[in-house]
Amino acid sequence: QVFLSDLGGDSVQSGGSLRLSCQFSGFIYPQYCVGWFRQVPGQEREGVASISNDGRANYADAVKGRFTISLDKRGRWLYLDMNDLAPDDTATYYCAAPKGGGFCSGSWFASETSSNYWGQGTQVTVSS
Repeated sequence: QVFLSDLGGDSVQSGGSLRLSCQFSGFIYPQYCVGWFRQVPGQEREGVASISNDGRANYADAVKGRFTISLDKRGRWLYLDMNDLAPDDTATYYCAAPKGGGFCSGSWFASETSSNYWGQGTQVTVSS
């Protein structure tokens, strides 16, 4: 059974930094994808960053140059280092993985909620 648990959310000032962590388990496929989404109440969930276990990463335009996704394959940890945070980054952040395995696809950020496994979410609040 796939399990993801995300943590590390906090309240920070604009311009600050945070690291989100996600421990995952139960992956049985040799190729897999994990990543981060975020959601603001009343808005659709949006993809933030993804990484395949071959190391290829992808970022949403809104976070390029500020966020870095990384993967500890041995320990089964996923990280999101967020720098130069802005109030627009305020959201609940979720780690996720597509069901069925495989490397990250270019369309994963637009996938249906039901086609992924999800962490429970961690709140990031950035004040100006």
